[in-house]
Amino acid sequence: MEGAFNNAMLLPFSYTFTPGTSSTNVTDSVTSPWMDTRLWSKLPQTLIDRVLAFLPPPAFFRARCVCKRWYGLLFSNDFLELYIQISPRRHWFLFFKHKSLKSYIYRNNNITSDSGGKTVTANICEGYLFDPYDIAWYRISFSFVPSGFSPAAASGGLICWVSDEAGAKSIILCNPLIGSLSQLPPTLRPRFFPSIGLKVGPSSIDVAVAGDDLISPYAVKNLSTESFHIDAGGFYSLWGTTSSLPRLCSLESGQMVCVDDRFYSMNYNPFSVLAYEIAANSWCKIQAPMRRFLRSPRLVESMGKLILVAAVEKSKLNVPKSLRLWRLQPCGTTWIEIERMPQQLYLQFAELGGGHGFDCVGHGEFIAIIIRGSIKVLLFDILRKMWQWIHPCSCINGVGDDDDDELHGFAYEPTVTTPVTGLLDQITIPIFQSFSGEGESDRLTFMSRTYYCIA
Repeated sequence: MEGAFNNAMLLPFSYTFTPGTSSTNVTDSVTSPWMDTRLWSKLPQTLIDRVLAFLPPPAFFRARCVCKRWYGLLFSNDFLELYIQISPRRHWFLFFKHKSLKSYIYRNNNITSDSGGKTVTANICEGYLFDPYDIAWYRISFSFVPSGFSPAAASGGLICWVSDEAGAKSIILCNPLIGSLSQLPPTLRPRFFPSIGLKVGPSSIDVAVAGDDLISPYAVKNLSTESFHIDAGGFYSLWGTTSSLPRLCSLESGQMVCVDDRFYSMNYNPFSVLAYEIAANSWCKIQAPMRRFLRSPRLVESMGKLILVAAVEKSKLNVPKSLRLWRLQPCGTTWIEIERMPQQLYLQFAELGGGHGFDCVGHGEFIAIIIRGSIKVLLFDILRKMWQWIHPCSCINGVGDDDDDELHGFAYEPTVTTPVTGLLDQITIPIFQSFSGEGESDRLTFMSRTYYCIA
C-alpha cells in the first residue's frame, strides 16, 4: 500500500563508492548505494520521524514493530505534533454492515465458556476501511466500544456512536486507530432515532442532534434540534442551545452532511434540502433540482462542496432514466448538474439495485454509491470522471443473504492522534469508566493490532 506515495521520487544526490587498488574484497554491491547500511544508518532521527509521519496508518502500525523507539512514537508528544503538521490527509471510507436502518454495526456473536462453565456471548465488532487510492481493504476491530451503541457520524478522524435505546441519547467519540473513547453528556430531550451531525476541527467539536422527538412512548415527531459545542477558547455549550425544525418537515433519519459551517439533511414529501447554520442556530430550506422526478436522493460532501446524488425518472417525458449529480452553488440556493452516469452503466446499476435504492457517501474527490441489500459499491472519481465497481472485501460475509443486510458507509480520515478530544476531559462523565471495559494495558495491546490487511 503506497497511497499518495506511488510517484517515483528522484533524489538530488547520488553516491558511488569506487574501491581502491588495495581493496580486493569489495563486492559489486558497494557501487549500488540504495540499500547500503553505511548510508541509511546515519540518517538523522528527525528525518526518520518525518518519513514515518508520512506513512499510511497500516504501514505506520507495522513499522512500530521494528524497535522500541518506533513503537513509542505513538506516545511521543514531539512526534505527534510533527504528525499533525505534515501527515497528508487521506480520503478513506469506513463501512459497517447491518441488518436494519437502526443497527449499523456488525456484531459477530461467538459463544465461549468462562471458568465456571457458563456459556458467555462475546460481541466482536468490526468495521471495514477502504483506501480508494490503492483499492485496498482493511479490517479494523471495534470490540472496545460498549454494546448498545451504533455509529452515526464521522469527522476529523473520530467516529460518533449513539445509544440505541429510545430516550436521552448518550454519545461516544472514538478514534479506532488508537482505541480512545470520549463520552459527551447525554442529550436533554428524549429521542428515538435522530439525525446526527458531527464537525471536528483542530480546536473545536460541534454536534447537532435533530428530529425524532419522543412526544409519547409510542409516537415521535420532528420538532427540535439540540447542539453541543466546545472549543479551545474555553467556551462550551452542553446541549444548552436548541432550535425548532422547519414546520411539517420530514427529516431523514441518520447522519447529516457537514460542509463548512452548515449541516445538511434531506427532507421528504416533497424533496428539499434542510440546512442548519451552526453559528446562527437556525434552519432553512433549499429547493432540490427536479424534485418531482428524483428517486433515492442523497447528499454527500466532496472537496468542500455539497453534492446531491439521485436517480431521475421522467417516463412521461420520454427522457431516459439516469443517475445525476448536482453541486450547490456558492449562493446557497441554486444547483448545477456536474455529472451524469453513462447510460449503459446505469442500466447495469439499476438491474443490480432491483428497485431497492442506494446510499451514498463522499470524501475528497471520491463518491461511493452503495446498492442497498448488497455489498456492491460503485466508486466515482470526480476529478478523473471515472466510474468503477469496487471489489468487495473478502471478510464481509453473509451480506446480501438477507434482504435486510446492508452496508453503511462513512467518510473517514484515518489519523493516529486527535488532541481535540482532550477538551472533553473537563466534562468527563464519571460513570463512563464503568462501561469502557478496557484498561490501559488492554488499550496498548489494541494499538499494536489495529489493522488486518485484506488480501
